[in-house]
Amino acid sequence: MDSHHHHHHLCYNMQECFNAIQNKISDCNSLQDRHGSRYLINGKVVIEHSPGLSGPGKSASVQVYSSTVIDPNTMKGKLSGKACLKKGKSSKKDGTKTTVYKIKLHVEPGFGNPGAFLIENNHKHRFFLQSATLVTPENKVIHFDCRSWVYPIKDTNTSRLFFSNTCYLPSKTPACLVELRKEELESLRGDGTGERKEWDRIYDYALYDDLGNPEKGPDHVRPVLGGSRSRPYPRRGRTGRPATTNGTINLDTYVPPDERCSPKKLSEFIANAIQATAYFHLPEAKSLPRDSSSFESFGDIRDLYSNNRRQAMRGKSVTEKVKKFVPAQLFKDVTHVIEEVDIKFPLPQIIRANQFAWKLDEEFGRQMLAGTNPTRIHCLREFPPRGTLTESHIEQSDIEHNLDGLSFEQAMKQWRIYVLDHHDYLLPFLRKMYSEGVRPCASRTLLFLRNDATLKPLAIELSYPGSSNNVDGMKTMVLLPEKEDIPQALWQLAKAHVAANDSAYHQLISHWLHTHAVVEPFIIATRRQLSVMHPVHRLLDPHFKDTMHINALARTVLINAGGILEKTLFTGKFSMELSSELYKQWRFDEQALPSDLIKRCMALEESENPRGALMLFQDYPYGLDGLDIWLAIQTWVGDFCDIFYEDDPSVKSDTEIQAWWSEIRNVGHGDKRKEQWWCQMTTKADLKRTLTTLVWIASALHASVNFGQYSYAGYPPNRPSRCRKFVPEEGTMEFAEFLKDPDKYFLNMLPDRFEASLGIALMEVLSRHTSEEVYLGQRATSEWIDNKQVKQRFEKFNKSLREIEKQIMERNGDPELMNRRGPAKVPYKLLYPDAAKVETPAGITAKGIPNSISI
Repeated sequence: MDSHHHHHHLCYNMQECFNAIQNKISDCNSLQDRHGSRYLINGKVVIEHSPGLSGPGKSASVQVYSSTVIDPNTMKGKLSGKACLKKGKSSKKDGTKTTVYKIKLHVEPGFGNPGAFLIENNHKHRFFLQSATLVTPENKVIHFDCRSWVYPIKDTNTSRLFFSNTCYLPSKTPACLVELRKEELESLRGDGTGERKEWDRIYDYALYDDLGNPEKGPDHVRPVLGGSRSRPYPRRGRTGRPATTNGTINLDTYVPPDERCSPKKLSEFIANAIQATAYFHLPEAKSLPRDSSSFESFGDIRDLYSNNRRQAMRGKSVTEKVKKFVPAQLFKDVTHVIEEVDIKFPLPQIIRANQFAWKLDEEFGRQMLAGTNPTRIHCLREFPPRGTLTESHIEQSDIEHNLDGLSFEQAMKQWRIYVLDHHDYLLPFLRKMYSEGVRPCASRTLLFLRNDATLKPLAIELSYPGSSNNVDGMKTMVLLPEKEDIPQALWQLAKAHVAANDSAYHQLISHWLHTHAVVEPFIIATRRQLSVMHPVHRLLDPHFKDTMHINALARTVLINAGGILEKTLFTGKFSMELSSELYKQWRFDEQALPSDLIKRCMALEESENPRGALMLFQDYPYGLDGLDIWLAIQTWVGDFCDIFYEDDPSVKSDTEIQAWWSEIRNVGHGDKRKEQWWCQMTTKADLKRTLTTLVWIASALHASVNFGQYSYAGYPPNRPSRCRKFVPEEGTMEFAEFLKDPDKYFLNMLPDRFEASLGIALMEVLSRHTSEEVYLGQRATSEWIDNKQVKQRFEKFNKSLREIEKQIMERNGDPELMNRRGPAKVPYKLLYPDAAKVETPAGITAKGIPNSISI
């Protein structure tokens, strides 16, 4: 939960609060109260809870441990007396209720500074603890940034412990806190057994064994991903619960309390999802028949959107529907946000300025550099293109006349031929994917880099399953861009198949696997092996916010058997198996942006360049903006590590970091443990590179592949997620049907109304920012760490991001850079950090880099 906004308007103004505390202290008669010679520590505790529930009040109490004076009996810091939470002052904003309690803690003289804070909840409900701030008699302010759920003691049998915002490497931990540090970490590690209850704070690893639903029949059986050579996969958080079998959407999957979205975030997320899928839940929403009919015309598709005020549906019908598939407690939390549901989608950017720009070849090429999936295209270094299984059927003579006056040799030598390759990895799956309503192809697309740096498509090669009695099984066709009507209409169909390939790759690999799935093991290892006192834990924590919860929700509605991705992508029930196949090629070190660009020959290695890479051409919006952001993150992470680590031996001797790295390699990504490319984590350079890559993946990489989805894929003709027809061959019945009405053939090839609307709804939910998002260069609270040097360096990071924002706006305004806006006039802002956001407008903005994978 981000307390960023709440610190502005839900807590007291800090200064007033401290003035009040100071007055209280002076009233304490020279710091001695009527209990004799015991000192007072004053403070406040900020709690958030669901609107229907009261705050915990007196049934919650707090104590603090000293960080400077040890108790010889326990070998832990001295423990204060208890203080109950009394007379809270509540306020409500946007349906969220926050209560601030003032507390007084009695301690003995010479207690020292509080280092840890213990809270006990004897209330019957859980509550969300935002923060606690204490002021010692010496006027030292100590902040605890908690942002976690505290469960009733009757459930957990244990009080909840939080540490102050001071960081120590393991070897430098104050003696009073050594035992607490050890105990806290041990309590978080599970032993891989038992079913997790909602209040358990336990982190364990599990395989992806919960995607299928065998009780629903053989069609809902899915292979276990992870733990085998044939189907490797990153690990996920263990729940120990049986996979849901009753067919309802289970939004109550176990997630450790510190990873759960805040009440506000969860209710917003569910409201968005309900709003987007209103069609499928509300019989009153007659605007979309639930049938599998095709769109009749492009106008028919446009009717799904509204430019004007949207129609809204109010009242009971929505809440009644929601009640059926949302757990009771959650239902209470979300009803206040579901007052109305829109039944028209907003107009996607791709058709706002020019409704036919998407058809242009130039726009088709531009989206590979600046669209939703800019991470797959690469420069072709040998001809014909060769995959792991096949060689291409595209011949030199197909393309040499189309190279803007260059000879074929010149174009190759100048690195001007590019390929979007969705071929060999799909081949083994095509026959299996062929089904009612799905005509799967594998594709290779060749493009030429023109003098103005736009990409001109040269040829598309499609491979597809022949008739079932054809022994060879695969047929191939090569299509070329043409000017005449009929060949041009066929070319348009071929581009739709390429877009369908790219949509599935984008959703399953670039988005799900390469951000959501690969980061989860890093989160689990961080919680299990790095104490919250560890500086690296402090650095990474904002970049992990809500990810485990979002991933758990994805396992129940998106990537599961019969889930939304299987229903909308051409890969169908083989979707997750395909992502396991491509995990075999995954390398963490190649997710560092410079390495990725160099590998794809989009940039040259340049070790003296601080970015590590030199772009081959400037007008690659993702690459250019990305390298700027990469350098800013790299500088900040480097500055941060330099504050805490003097030299290489200090990394090598950091027991927590070594345990963390070993667990990521051997357990979290255990199916990859034998790979030679993992670094050894023996130097500061190893640590800096690893942390930079991790922050890049969780923030900028995820933002670049997520928040543009509605802009481009919200319009099915531009990026269909599946094709229901093949490109017809001359002399067949399909070809006759195509000749009769090429547009109608194209519309019949697109997903049907139901699938298309479900896909658009998904794009809308995924592309939205929630209102409490915290962006790159921001922290939820200014008190996130008790270290002046770190705060200064962080300020420097924020400044550099604001500079980058100016540059991005300048680039977008530069008419020379054709790929920044393209014929569709969609400016490239997916890597625009928005580091200055204070009050963020929620919704679809197609810009802004949140700190974490939080949707």
